[in-house]
Amino acid sequence: MTSQPVDIAISGADRSLALGESAVVGRVMERVRYQPGAPALLWHGERISYGDLGKMVCEARSSLERLELPEEGSVGILAKKSPRAISLILACLLDRRPVLLPSVGLGAETLQRLFAQAGCGHVLSPDASPAAVSGELRCEVLGAAAAEDRSPARSPGVERTALMLTTSGSTGVPKIVPLSVPAVERFTDWAGSRFAITSGTTVLNYAPLNFDLCLLDIWTTLKHGGCVAMVDQDRATDARYLLDLLTTSEVRVIQAVPMLYRLLIDAARDRAHRLESVRHVIVTGDSIPLHTLEALPALFPQARFYNVYGSTETNDSFIHEIDMSDVGARRHIPIGRPVEGVSALVVSDGGRVVEGSGTGELWVATPFQTRGYLTEALNEGKFVSRRDGTGHRTYFRTGDIVRRHDDGSITLEGRTEGYVKVRGVRVSTQAVEQVILQHDQVMEVAVVAVPDDVAGNRLHAVVRRDKTGQLNSLSLRRHCARGLDRVAIPSTIEIVTTPLPKTPTGKVDRQRAHFHRAHKEKST
Repeated sequence: MTSQPVDIAISGADRSLALGESAVVGRVMERVRYQPGAPALLWHGERISYGDLGKMVCEARSSLERLELPEEGSVGILAKKSPRAISLILACLLDRRPVLLPSVGLGAETLQRLFAQAGCGHVLSPDASPAAVSGELRCEVLGAAAAEDRSPARSPGVERTALMLTTSGSTGVPKIVPLSVPAVERFTDWAGSRFAITSGTTVLNYAPLNFDLCLLDIWTTLKHGGCVAMVDQDRATDARYLLDLLTTSEVRVIQAVPMLYRLLIDAARDRAHRLESVRHVIVTGDSIPLHTLEALPALFPQARFYNVYGSTETNDSFIHEIDMSDVGARRHIPIGRPVEGVSALVVSDGGRVVEGSGTGELWVATPFQTRGYLTEALNEGKFVSRRDGTGHRTYFRTGDIVRRHDDGSITLEGRTEGYVKVRGVRVSTQAVEQVILQHDQVMEVAVVAVPDDVAGNRLHAVVRRDKTGQLNSLSLRRHCARGLDRVAIPSTIEIVTTPLPKTPTGKVDRQRAHFHRAHKEKST
């Protein structure tokens, strides 16, 4: 698409800044200037061009200027996904302001604590009020006493922070994960090249704005001139809406947690649908049931399939291109091999690096990772310096237990904190979940340990069945007996039909799932 260059009041100095320090922002603004008619976002059936996006960025910058914020000071953005939310983030990055993006689902007290830790004097959000239509921002000013002096703005010799994401908070208050400008640039370069995201490529964005998955879905796509087909966060479990969006948007790349694929498979089965435009299907965030994986080629007949492993702290670390002819022969899909520039170690309980086959904790160092949590006291024992062939590198201890097999492939076995003793036997609750997920009528599962006077612990499983309604606890126990030791079979199984509670990063919240059951029992 060709268009006459347009000027949207971005000065030459601003262009130099954007290009010199943040290529993501710089390339977006260059696209705004030279290809304003190219599609940037798809939202609620409307195509929003790069020119339109640029105008929204300018409106947001004007609003920021009227707030008279401290120069390069951190800001918090609390917003669901929308074009105006994206333009607000771009405006802040253009002004070299580190942006904290927490989940909108967190409680007020937790949010207040996170904004204070990040030194955010202002919390910004696009608003549906008449003021927002004219480009204004709703602004909540945190009291000076509430803000802690932990702003990640650059000091001499330290890379500037671009985005601050948060962990799920499944083990307490979410941790703030600052990502530097160079880390974001390196990741978006890698992802654009690996999945052929170029000018005109449409990429589905399923994850909320606070997810690290948006580094690929949104920021990689916009950096390389593609178009982001955004899923409305309030309709993320509406299978027909999702299928229609993919059908009408000519999406080429999809990255999502397994839940999306199960929803699409169910909706497409009812309508005998095939999504011919999709070329890359990326599974990430959680283990995908094999029966779900085996159904994907029929839905995406032209696609290549990948399992991608990573964390908020490191971003994508491993990638495995899935050979569908080999799926049935495997119990678990490998996480793959380290992506370019990534170093990984398998470390035993005693701290020995495992060479060859064996089991241990996965330690990862990537070109895309954070320097450490914003609260430095949390870094001890999680970020570890080790010497390798190029000198010292900082490794992140993932907490994931993996097994390296004789053929060199690596599979996930569980979590370091996910092991419990049942009748004196060490059992991984995550391994139990993986076996249960292989049942073709299981959509979600949460396994938790419940204290028991006799056994020490007993396992309880909350299982969400599919819409066939045929699954019962007896058939599920028989299924478990084929893949688990007797002691690892859950003592109690609750089968439900509603989605299980989720953490802010979209994974099943095991403790909340169990709490809802316990509360229900108490109330009855």
